[in-house]
Amino acid sequence: MTAPRFLAEELVAYAEALFSAAGLETDKAQAVATYLVEADLMGHTTHGLALAAWYLDAVADGVMTKSGAPNVVSDRGAAVCWRGRRLPGAWLTAEAVKLGCERAKTHGAATIVIGDSHHIGCLAAYLPIATEQGLMVTIASSSPSGAQVAPFGGLKGLYTPDPVAHGVPTPGDPILIDISASITTVNMSQRLLKAGEAFPHDWLMDKDGVPSRDPKVMSEGGTLLPTGGLDHGQKGYGMALHVEAVTQGLAGYGRADALKGTNAAVTVQVYDPEAFGGREAFLRQTGWLADACRSNPPRPGVNAVRLPGEAALKRKREALANGVALHDGILASLEPHAARLGVRTPTAI
Repeated sequence: MTAPRFLAEELVAYAEALFSAAGLETDKAQAVATYLVEADLMGHTTHGLALAAWYLDAVADGVMTKSGAPNVVSDRGAAVCWRGRRLPGAWLTAEAVKLGCERAKTHGAATIVIGDSHHIGCLAAYLPIATEQGLMVTIASSSPSGAQVAPFGGLKGLYTPDPVAHGVPTPGDPILIDISASITTVNMSQRLLKAGEAFPHDWLMDKDGVPSRDPKVMSEGGTLLPTGGLDHGQKGYGMALHVEAVTQGLAGYGRADALKGTNAAVTVQVYDPEAFGGREAFLRQTGWLADACRSNPPRPGVNAVRLPGEAALKRKREALANGVALHDGILASLEPHAARLGVRTPTAI
């Protein structure tokens, strides 16, 4: 059976109506709707509208702050720190990237650090804000109250998947990198558990340290394996320690404060190539690299060498042209909220 498809703009309008009716300020509701649907357009379906019901619960429970602005902890022009007050992470992150772009054009580079944000969703969704302006951007995120990944060599969960995303302009499509310090994510584990399915490989570790592909171990004291697995997990471990430091450390607010409830620490760094070797020189280098990767002879079983983000941008173009096919169960999860808030569910194409 073919999954029903929806116009992207109708999904954005639907999500915006839900969050507005729930009480978010207009700009916050617009940002949450825009970047959740952007994740679905890119094919990151565990971090798109699949998160909306959880976010709406957070608004209703008072966990997500509905209005206002972050507190400015410090502002030195090229270095800014906000306390996010558990405002919607999509809005805070998008505003941080926008401010980073503005400041980078003045200072060459800018870093915006946010402590005490609500969940921010898919990092890759925010990268085009910068790359469409010819700027390079990095976004890192961690959750101080989460502990689903053990330090390499350990058994007990200590930190979160700690993702990092990089947007690199080229003469053509940008390179959009979205990776994490764990092999897989908490949301994917929850999705597979609900579906009664397993991971294709041993990407988890049970409470006794035995590798597993069964998502059920996550509810029994197990953990996500770090990137590199049991063989080279020190790589993911090192990445996570850096992300924890560059987010919570620079924010001065995080795990050491024993925070409760959903929260995130976020760091955005934006670079203007014009302030360094020059924009054209930058694009000459990234263009050469992109071409060299794509023209590299593929190994057996691979059709062609792709760049990070290439498949996501292809999926986005197809979804904009033919409609968005949402993962099974997403709209159903929103129906109780739509009924409660008096919002009309979108009609399939």
